[in-house]
Amino acid sequence: MITEYHRPQTMDDALKLLAQPNTLPLGGGTKINSPAFKDRDFAVVDLQALDLKRILRSGYTLEIGATATLQQLLESADAPAALQQAIRQEASLNIRNAATVAGTLVSADGRSPFAAAMLALDAKLDIRYSTTESRISNIGEFLALRPAGLITLVSIPLNAKFAYEQVARTPADVPIVCAALAQWNSGRTRLALGGYGANPLLAMDGTEADGLESAARNTFHEAIDQWASAEYRMDVAATLAKRCLASLNTAPPTESD
Repeated sequence: MITEYHRPQTMDDALKLLAQPNTLPLGGGTKINSPAFKDRDFAVVDLQALDLKRILRSGYTLEIGATATLQQLLESADAPAALQQAIRQEASLNIRNAATVAGTLVSADGRSPFAAAMLALDAKLDIRYSTTESRISNIGEFLALRPAGLITLVSIPLNAKFAYEQVARTPADVPIVCAALAQWNSGRTRLALGGYGANPLLAMDGTEADGLESAARNTFHEAIDQWASAEYRMDVAATLAKRCLASLNTAPPTESD
């Protein structure tokens, strides 16, 4: 349960509070209010006053404040259509209105459509570790290591074509297999797969799309759980990757790198 509540007015004050033991940041509150936290005692640092909700286009980059909600991003005119689709698959409208972009990434597992999409887009995260230490981390590193700092900004490219496909038990369910594919004018191609495990998986980051289906199959060769066999996931991942690539090939050209 929440034992202390703080609402700092500056980033420095927030970081000092978050350095205390058993203290968590509070954005949308969708995870802190979940059953996973019911037997824990902790303080919270409300981030509402820190002006981290803005979504701004800067050249070929979309800069997303950490406490912007999933619904805000979905409704942004600059958000790629396939990213909007992944966000719809991530959560219901009520949850999207509360859940923050950063909070969703912090709590994401391998079945998160949003995390898979951000992995394919090679999102960059501005992370503050203290009042004097910060760094920019790529999304793959973040998902693998889950560092303890405070995400303040998430940036994604707008000069890449992007596609998302998934298979689930129902249209509203989280995926059993999902594929997110980004491709730049230079030919660089990134394929991320989700629907299994602790994190979405990067299946390809190459200079072209050759071998895309094989990469999808190889990535899921051990992806067995209660929802599906590895063989099923391998076949579906290859099919979804192929669909994503076909979608990119029929999409209008992107702005220059």
